[in-house]
Amino acid sequence: MRRTMLGRRPLLALGAAGLAAPALAQARPITLVVPFPPGGSTDFMGRLLAERMQASLGQPVLVENRPGGATVVGAEAVARAAPDGFTAIVNSGTTLTLNPLLMRNLSYKLSDFAPVSLLSTLPFAFLVQNTLPATIPEFVALAKARPGQLNYGTNGPSSFNNIAAVLVADRLGIRMQDVTYRGDAQQLNDFLAGTLDLLVVGGASAIQPHRNGQGRILGWTGERRMPVTPDIPTFLEFASDTVAQTYFGLAVPARTPRTAIDRLSQAAATALQDPGFRDRLLAEGQFALGTGPEEYDAFLKAEAARWAPVLKKMNLQID
Repeated sequence: MRRTMLGRRPLLALGAAGLAAPALAQARPITLVVPFPPGGSTDFMGRLLAERMQASLGQPVLVENRPGGATVVGAEAVARAAPDGFTAIVNSGTTLTLNPLLMRNLSYKLSDFAPVSLLSTLPFAFLVQNTLPATIPEFVALAKARPGQLNYGTNGPSSFNNIAAVLVADRLGIRMQDVTYRGDAQQLNDFLAGTLDLLVVGGASAIQPHRNGQGRILGWTGERRMPVTPDIPTFLEFASDTVAQTYFGLAVPARTPRTAIDRLSQAAATALQDPGFRDRLLAEGQFALGTGPEEYDAFLKAEAARWAPVLKKMNLQID
């Protein structure tokens, strides 16, 4: 797998030890595993984070893309890595929430990881064709008049965007047809060609087409409106319990020393406190957080408890 060095510019001396730049260049690098291909929201987060953590920690931070198996390939590699603080995963909600709940024969467990920091949350947008209704009530009326006829692109039945679509449809009392793709790019191409009625996607995948007039964001699946599209409502404003958003976090192998966890957590928090970093994430549809290990651990447990009954109702299971 290809590794990419980020932040190649000279680094300033940091910390009480006053490390010089030549010494930093020789320091053992930290590897952030991104379990997705280059491009996309997780990779975007990983690369921005690596650059800023490198400056804060005073040592090289690499990004290694290890896609495959709905993030299983990358997650398994980190779970089996040495618990020394030099390998971490930039995980999405798929990795540490959906997979443990959905996959019968998953090769890793949530307990194989030690939480470091909850980095951000990312709600999904319903991007509809310009020929479809412009408001949520009008869209619901059309969908009810044409049950199961409107189609939307997803990354598979167990993907977070499909689960978000199914949850929202259930709460609004409508039925739609999902069409499975291997990634966002082909979905967007088919949407622009008019093959799909709508997309359920996160971040820039919806914001850019909306701004270009190539579609219209009908609503967001988050807890609050997206500041970059303040006029567009959330589905929560029309139906209760319609929040369905993925998240990004930083985790290391279980049994990693607490001193190493705290060091990484502080570096991530420092990065996410930077206004420029936060603004760049917001432009991508992400709400920056940067919590401590305990907060992330509590969040993971709450997500598992919240989604378990929802997924059971959907009768989703993967061998």
